[in-house]
Amino acid sequence: MREWRTSSYTDETNCVEVAPGPVSHVRDTKDREGGTIVFSAAAWRAFLHQAKR
Repeated sequence: MREWRTSSYTDETNCVEVAPGPVSHVRDTKDREGGTIVFSAAAWRAFLHQAKR
């Protein structure tokens, strides 16, 4: 089972959750059954690096 986390910047209307691991899964908190986007660990790290810049 995946452990989902939300950002500390999350508000009531705009939120995603991430389940990190060997592959990271990302989903919309408002539509948890709507599917996920899957990233390799390297792609997720690259995304986070760019987002923090």
